[in-house]
Amino acid sequence: MREAGPAPAPPRQRTRRTAMTDTTPEQLDRLLDDAVAAAAVLRSRPPAELAAWLRAGADALDAAADRLLPLAREESRLPLPRLTGELTRTTFQLRLLAEEIEAGAHLRAVIDHADAAWGMGARPDLRRMLVPLGPVAVWAASNFPFAFSVAGGDTASALAAGCPVVLVGHPGHPRLSRATAEALAAALEGAGAPTGVFALVEGQDAGRALITDARITAGAFTGSLRGGRALFDLASGRPTPIPFYGELGSTNPAFVTAAAEDARAEEIAAGFAGSMSLGVGQFCTKPGLLFVPAGSAIPGLVAERLRDVAGAPMLNDRIRAGYGEALRTLASHEVVEVLEGSVDPGADPAPTLLRTSAAEVVADPRPLTAEVFGPAALVVEYADDAELLAAARALDGQLTATVQGEPDDRVVPALLEVLTERAGRVLWGGWPTGVSVTRAQQHGGPYPATTAVATTSVGTAAIERFLRPVAYQDLPEALLPEPLRDANPWSVPQRIDGAVLR
Repeated sequence: MREAGPAPAPPRQRTRRTAMTDTTPEQLDRLLDDAVAAAAVLRSRPPAELAAWLRAGADALDAAADRLLPLAREESRLPLPRLTGELTRTTFQLRLLAEEIEAGAHLRAVIDHADAAWGMGARPDLRRMLVPLGPVAVWAASNFPFAFSVAGGDTASALAAGCPVVLVGHPGHPRLSRATAEALAAALEGAGAPTGVFALVEGQDAGRALITDARITAGAFTGSLRGGRALFDLASGRPTPIPFYGELGSTNPAFVTAAAEDARAEEIAAGFAGSMSLGVGQFCTKPGLLFVPAGSAIPGLVAERLRDVAGAPMLNDRIRAGYGEALRTLASHEVVEVLEGSVDPGADPAPTLLRTSAAEVVADPRPLTAEVFGPAALVVEYADDAELLAAARALDGQLTATVQGEPDDRVVPALLEVLTERAGRVLWGGWPTGVSVTRAQQHGGPYPATTAVATTSVGTAAIERFLRPVAYQDLPEALLPEPLRDANPWSVPQRIDGAVLR
C-alpha cells in the first residue's frame, strides 16, 4: 500500500465530477461535529449492533459491484479480475470484523473483585476494559481502490472499534470514492447507525486541518514515507498529541541460502520474478531486495523470467513519475549495475533488475535499500554467512522478510533472530505479496515500515489501534459499563478474579 493523499467529497455531495473539489472549512467543521455526536452514541451500543452495521455495509458494497467495478477499472488502470477480488476482500474483511466484535473479546473485560486478603494488601474492586478512542481520520491509498480505500481496512477496523470515521479519499479514484462512500453511508444509515458515523472529505487542506483538529482522536494512513511522516509530525506536534498509525515504506528483503539455491534455484527465481513484478510492482509487500550467494545463478534466471513480462501501465502518472525518479537514483549509484530492463521506464514500465554486493549494503545501506515503488528489484550478492547476517542487520524496519532456506541450514536460526527484530511478518518459503485477512495476521513493522510498531493494519487485531483502556474502581453495579457488570448484559467474555468466564 503506497502513496495516499487528499480526498473526495462528503457523502451528501452527489457529483459526477472527475476532478476533486476541496471540502470547505465550514463543511469539515459540520462533519466533525457530527462525528463527535456519533461517537457518544457508539460508546453505548453493544457489539452486536455495530456488527450488524458492518454487515450492512458489506452487503451494500456487494450489491453495488456492477456500478463500482467499472469506475475502479476506469480510474485505477487495474484489471477487472484484480478489482473483483479486491472488492471481495473488502466485504470479507467487514464481515470478519463483525464476527470478531460480536464475540466481544476485543473489549478485554477484566474484573478483580475486592479482596481483603490480596497478597499486596487489601485491594479495591477494580474493573478494566477497552473503550473507543473517538472520531478517527483515515487516509485512503491509491493502489488498493477498494481494500485500502474508502471502505478498506482502516475504516472497517475503526468502525468495528466503535469510532466514527472521517475519511480523506485519494485523488487517483475520486468518482469511485464518492460512489463507494454513498453506498457505505446509505447502508450504515439504513442499519440504524447515527448521522456522523462515516464521512468522506477531499483535498490536501482538508487533510491537514483534519489531523490537527482537536475533535480527531487518532489517524490512520497508508501511503508514502514522505506523506506519512508529514502527517505523523502534525499528529505528534498537536497541543494534545494523538496516535498516528501510518504504513509508510518497505523493501521486503528475501534471503536465499546456498543450500536453498542448490536445491531449487529455478523455483526460487520463478517465484521472485513473479512476486516482484506482480501488479507492476505496486504492492507494499513487493520483494525489492534479493540476497543470494556470490556467483549465484539465480540473478540470471530471474532476468530470463522478467524478459517475458511485458510492460504495463501504472496506477497514475504521479506514481509512474515517482517510480522513474527512484529507479534512476538507485541505478545511478556507482556500485549498482543494471542486469535486466531499462533505467528509463517509459509510460508502461517493464521489470528492471539491478545488482550490488552485500559489502556495499553494509557500508552504506540507506541509498541502496530505499523503496522503489514499482517493478524493480535489487539483487545483493553476499560472500559468506557472516556477510549475509551483517547485511540483514544493516536493514531498516520492514513489513516482511522472507527466508528461502533449508531446514538444516546452519545460518537460518541466526538469520531468523535478526529478521524477527526488523520485520512484522517473517516468511519461510513462499513470497510476501498477498496479505491474508485473518486473526493471526501481522501487517506492520518497525519504522519506516510503520509509525506504530506494536500494531497491525490487517486482520482482526487492527481493531485494537482505536481502543484505549479504562479502569473503574469501586463503582456501583448500575454505573458500570455493561461489559464490566457482574450481570454481563452484553454477554462478553470476562476475566473474573484471574479466571476466564462468560
